[in-house]
Amino acid sequence: MPNRREFLTTLAAAGACSLAQTREAAALQRLLHPAGRAAEPLRILILGGTGFIGPYQVRYAVARGHRVSVFNRGRRQAELPASVEHLRGDRNHDLASLRGRDWDVVIDNPTTLPFWVRDAASLLKDHARQYLFISTISVYADLSRPEMDETAAVAPYPGADAMAETMDSFRKNVGGLYGPLKALSEQEAEKWFPGRTTVVRPGLIVGPGDPTDRFTYWPVRVARGGEVLAPGTAQDPVQIIDARDLAEWTIRLAEQNATGVYNATGPTRPLAMGAMLEAMRPLARGPVRFTFADADFLEQQQVSAWADMPVWLPPRGETAGHARVSIRRALAKGLSFRPLAETARETLQWFETLPAERQAKLQAGLKPEREAEVLKAWHARAHG
Repeated sequence: MPNRREFLTTLAAAGACSLAQTREAAALQRLLHPAGRAAEPLRILILGGTGFIGPYQVRYAVARGHRVSVFNRGRRQAELPASVEHLRGDRNHDLASLRGRDWDVVIDNPTTLPFWVRDAASLLKDHARQYLFISTISVYADLSRPEMDETAAVAPYPGADAMAETMDSFRKNVGGLYGPLKALSEQEAEKWFPGRTTVVRPGLIVGPGDPTDRFTYWPVRVARGGEVLAPGTAQDPVQIIDARDLAEWTIRLAEQNATGVYNATGPTRPLAMGAMLEAMRPLARGPVRFTFADADFLEQQQVSAWADMPVWLPPRGETAGHARVSIRRALAKGLSFRPLAETARETLQWFETLPAERQAKLQAGLKPEREAEVLKAWHARAHG
């Protein structure tokens, strides 16, 4: 089973993949909750806006009546409403298109490096009332404690100069830098927008458009039917958040001018691995049954949590609290969730619109032949 460093390496590498792969997301049928109109239209600047959650934020904000500008390099394709203003630039020292402009809210989606926040926030501190930074629960120093809330300690930075970190240095030490750099980025936002910063710490972000397949594997696998290898026990906890729920909530936070730090994962009530899979059972195109293999056996078989068995981490040791993070503060600020079955169904529908070669290369989970080998070994042990 992965230790904290290995887990963060896998998580951050998948995040980097999602930042790089967006052409597939352009073909999404973007399904949002009915928006209604906001009481007061805002001028919203979204740094990024063309990745996984960004287009959902943009569409929801426009539907709510807000004026939206997106700032990025213009290298990714995303189908955004015609009213959206596109500002070109680069977080690596090319912010010219942001100068001399005023917004009500800045939403920072893609930041990996603290100097990205420093440069943007220092430029915008007198030109926006609020800075909303999308972080991660991986900032926490200790993921072993269940019911961890926003007051828990964050991971310390292990290097000499965080502002000197580049994407190259980050890629060389993803597992050691992912959480600490996000934590420092949070602090940098608060430095330039004191009392005016909102930090959102999502858990695993899932749903239509996710190029990492960290959740997609399961509806795709269940749809295929047959005997499905499942990890741990049916009672093992999992936490996820649909990208659309996260995106819509960030816009509502901006409308409330809500500041502070919020863990953002879900659902509202505890979710177990077995219940998650059962919610997907209607997707099966034939008989399906779930066979749970315990964590020790999976480790012996070199089946890794999170990568080979996505969504799941064993609820013990260093990862005992990973899927038991407290979201009470976010719920009090209106975080809400669509039904899990809806997320699974629409994720599968989206995935099946992708080119055949993409569908044949799931980015996470076991290949069918490897799954069959592990199931055979499990049954052999049970009857040995």
